[in-house]
Amino acid sequence: MSTELETGLPSVRQIQTLTRDEQEVELKLITNDLITGKIRWQDNQCICVVDHYDQPTIVWRTAIVYLKPKSI
Repeated sequence: MSTELETGLPSVRQIQTLTRDEQEVELKLITNDLITGKIRWQDNQCICVVDHYDQPTIVWRTAIVYLKPKSI
């Protein structure tokens, strides 16, 4: 198993762009929870989302149903 983030994958590049642009996103989880915030970082296993209270939430990729940019 590779420990390096595969930056050639379209999904990884899209998340990198959302992170760089500080775009607010919505993450729908398999628990039916909805997390809204800005992506601070990603690795092979997790994505860290910071909400409007500056509280970080680390989400395992396997728990994500979808991730999309939040509409204005």
